[in-house]
Formats: sequence, C-alpha cells, structure tokens
Amino acid sequence: MSGRVLTLVLLVGVMGGAFALVPVVGGLRLWGNQEGYEPAQPIAFSHRMHAGEMQISCLYCHASAETSRHAGIPAAGTCMNCHSFVTAPIGVMRAEDEQARKEKRVPQRIVSPELQKLYDALALCFRDAAQGKPEPDPGRVPQPIHWTRVYRLPDYVYFDHRAHTAVGVTCQTCHGPVETMDLVRQVPDLTMGWCVNCHRQLTGKTLASRPVNPSVDCATCHY
Repeated sequence: MSGRVLTLVLLVGVMGGAFALVPVVGGLRLWGNQEGYEPAQPIAFSHRMHAGEMQISCLYCHASAETSRHAGIPAAGTCMNCHSFVTAPIGVMRAEDEQARKEKRVPQRIVSPELQKLYDALALCFRDAAQGKPEPDPGRVPQPIHWTRVYRLPDYVYFDHRAHTAVGVTCQTCHGPVETMDLVRQVPDLTMGWCVNCHRQLTGKTLASRPVNPSVDCATCHY
C-alpha cells in the first residue's frame, strides 16, 4: 500500500471514529461552531435592561442594520444621548433624589462604575459634583472601547442585514431573545444547514405584510 493511500485510509478512519463519538460525548461540534459563545465585554452593558425592561428598539443602537450589510456596534456618542443625564441605575438616582429632598439639600451625582468606563473612554469628566453634563477633559485623549464581537460568519459567506430587515425578519430570528440577556451569547450555530432551513421554512410566508421567497441557491450566499 502506497504512503498516499495509507494516509487517506487513516484520515477516513479518524473522521469515522470522531463522528461515531458524537452521540457519546454530545458536545462535539464542527470547527467554527460558536453556539453558546458568551464573551465578557469591557463594559457590562445589559441588553435585558435596555432592550427588555426599557424596550429600546434594537435599531436605535444598531441603525446600520437597515442600511448596511453589517449591523455594526453603536458609537459611544449614541450611548451619551441618554447617559449625559443618566449616570447610574434609575433606582439609585431616584433614591438619592428622594433622600436629598428629605434632607433639603441638592442631590449629589452618582456615577456607576460601568458608566464611568464610558466617560473615561470618551475622556469626559464632571466639573460639578452635583449639576451639569459631562464635559471634555483637556488632559485626556478619547480611547476606543474594544467590544468583543459575538457573531461572525466565515469570509466565504455573504450575509446582508438589509435584505433581512427590509422584509421584516426580526433580530431575534437570528440572535435569539437578546432582550432577556445581560451578557449577549450566540444562540444559533450559524451553520449552512441552519440558514438554509430558515429560508425553506419562510418560503411562501408573509412578513411585514409582504410575501417572502428566500432563495436557497448556492450563489445567494457564496459568490
């Protein structure tokens, strides 16, 4: 038996053994399957609180999902639309306001440690202990927030958020119940089979008051 044939036989044997173990180990996955991936983030942003309790639309922060292939990460300036004024959990701020009212004094600003990370990244500071919005600190330089990406498709796959949001596919279809997550995790395995099955199940359905017929042609995602 030649060396090339022997190598092929051994490779087939190893692969066959691996697939045979799948029912036993239960957790064996194909390479690249990141289902359940739940990385820590530089700032403890809670989707449960923002998208769930406060019911902020996903597209308020990820607006480019309607206009671009990529949903993108919101600019820190988007956070400041609210957090120029909201510097700590609402319950904590209201408790301080109530205590100050009882003590007949000016409420003191409370800044949560996680929001302080946002202000530090933007090189902002509070010049007054109680009043006013954060202002640029001339002694510091803004630094990017290095968020860890959770969802990533292989380079040979073409995916366009616009095509999905335009026909009414909800964010939860691909990202799971994000509004219940404090720390975002990858829910589906994002395998080709998962995407193709979704396309098949939606064929002939009506989304956003219009019929949809997603393609299952290879060239749709691979070209």
